Amino acid sequence: MEKIERIKCGNGNCYIVSNGENAVLVDTSLTKYRDKILTACKPYKMRLLVLTHGHIDHIQNAASLAEKLGIPIAMHKADTGLIKDNFSQPMSAESFLGKIVLSVSEKDTFKEKADEFIPAVFLDEGDRLDEYGISAEIISVPGHTNGSIAVDVCGKHLIVGDALMNMFYPTVSMLYHDKETMLKSAERISSMEGRTIYFGHGKPLPNRKWME
Repeated sequence: MEKIERIKCGNGNCYIVSNGENAVLVDTSLTKYRDKILTACKPYKMRLLVLTHGHIDHIQNAASLAEKLGIPIAMHKADTGLIKDNFSQPMSAESFLGKIVLSVSEKDTFKEKADEFIPAVFLDEGDRLDEYGISAEIISVPGHTNGSIAVDVCGKHLIVGDALMNMFYPTVSMLYHDKETMLKSAERISSMEGRTIYFGHGKPLPNRKWME
């Protein structure tokens, strides 16, 4: 039976998806949380590092952790340009809090750099992680970024990255590259009943209708 372990990294999250000793790491947070994440991974035989999208607060430790854990990095091909430049997919926001988060991100977070890496695995809609010891399927949820993906674990747990957010309150993504596409992805997630949603930012919650 797959187990989800949340690693809280400031206002962000990483997750370990495990089945016995085999495990997959989802997202890597920022440099200052590297040792915390590495310690959480030590009890497991780590098999893969999955990045839900290419923003720096999700990928900054990717190269280092992949090397230390001896595992390949996987992400959607459409987000590889973000590895070098988080401004390569311009972001927008409409809500008051969203505009504050965007302003802080553009002034500080997005200017941070990650050690460069080349993903060994490109993930897309319908790909499965069984060969890495985990019963999970990749769901394409673009909009926040072009290559945003979610990890659907056993049809019960959905790790959504920033396709949805629970930073201040549960909502569709406050920041987006493509609003219309982001809303369609949120609507799709709404239809995936019976799942617990694991956000890139905030505490997990039962799935709900995200679009009115």
